[in-house]
Amino acid sequence: MIPLTLLGISGALRKDSSNTKLVHAAEKLFKPARFEFADLRLPLYDGDVEIADGIPTTVQRLHAQIAEADAVVISTPEYNKAISGVLKNALDWVSRMEGNPWAGKPVAVMSAAGGRAGGEVAQYTLRHCLTPFAPDLVLGNAVMLADSRKQFDEDGNLINEIAEKSLTRLMEALRKRAGG
Repeated sequence: MIPLTLLGISGALRKDSSNTKLVHAAEKLFKPARFEFADLRLPLYDGDVEIADGIPTTVQRLHAQIAEADAVVISTPEYNKAISGVLKNALDWVSRMEGNPWAGKPVAVMSAAGGRAGGEVAQYTLRHCLTPFAPDLVLGNAVMLADSRKQFDEDGNLINEIAEKSLTRLMEALRKRAGG
């Protein structure tokens, strides 16, 4: 049996990001699988740049990663009651390419944030931003990691047992939706 491919997307660029750590915690629970991590260090979307230079190779790679994945897990920070500009920029760039790699793709959304709601509004916003692409959003089993910097040990392992149980259920639902 060929293992499923899980694409992890973190809406934060910071090296020590709680959202990146949460994506890697999801990776461990989704196994056995082949894991890809998306690089969102993309240029800012600019229609003039697109016309002059075409779609950047970094965007083409992200589009291909989404298309080739059996499932996608996205963890978003919450910046000013919304998703990060980095994540929105990536969605905008991918939408400029031919074909919709998100259509029918099983996608799980989660969040890690410093506030007490754990990124609840950002999750809602992200689901809203994904709606035009018609992914197969896995709902329920919400993972919203509040006070996120205190939820991981020094090796980046999730130490919050309640969050780990929720994440386990979310990854089980995502795996099932992906056919695994």
